[in-house]
Amino acid sequence: MNNNLNKKAIVILSGGMDSTLSSYIAKTDGYELIAVHFNYGQRTQNKELKAFRDICKELNVVNKYEIDIPFFTQIGANALTDLNIDVPTNGLEDGVPITYVPFRNGIFLSIATAVAEKEGATAMYIGVVQEDSSGYPDCTDSFIGSISKAINEGTKEDTKIEIITPLVHLSKSQIVQKAIELSVPLELTWSCYKEEHEACGVCDSCRLRLNGFTQANSIDPIKYKEF
Repeated sequence: MNNNLNKKAIVILSGGMDSTLSSYIAKTDGYELIAVHFNYGQRTQNKELKAFRDICKELNVVNKYEIDIPFFTQIGANALTDLNIDVPTNGLEDGVPITYVPFRNGIFLSIATAVAEKEGATAMYIGVVQEDSSGYPDCTDSFIGSISKAINEGTKEDTKIEIITPLVHLSKSQIVQKAIELSVPLELTWSCYKEEHEACGVCDSCRLRLNGFTQANSIDPIKYKEF
């Protein structure tokens, strides 16, 4: 861990449980954190931004970026940024769900790369979860490996960035257990796709989160409408 002292890492921090745990792991790994958050027209944008700011305060992150990406609402085609498409509440879908935002993580990582190159960061942490990702194609180990190669080919020769995915092979219950172990303030995080005041409890993200807490024999500290 000492070899990372004084080195910088970008943490892509949505304010959700996974990205928050990933950020805490980055801090535990000894990096100086630079937090990057994206407002992309998602239904819970205001709540996620508040979560980001609250978590940055807990982590004592001084250097942070709040980046607006308005075009996701323009292209639509997903339930998170297109208000004409309902967020599913009947359980996880087969295949790629309608909550998948086209190439979102690829775009996030590309923008974060520009920030990393500017800041001289050598690592980027992202909380993707392959086994529990609802079928999103941009949450896989294979995708991360491919985009990692691309960003290092497309940046300056002296820019060397490692994409670190500490949660990629964990289940939601393991994520909950790890978050508790690291004293992550889970009460500040937000996962719901639909609501900004009390979590709906029935969207895919809420179901995965609640199931993780149940399997970890723990109680989720955020408020739910249905529970």
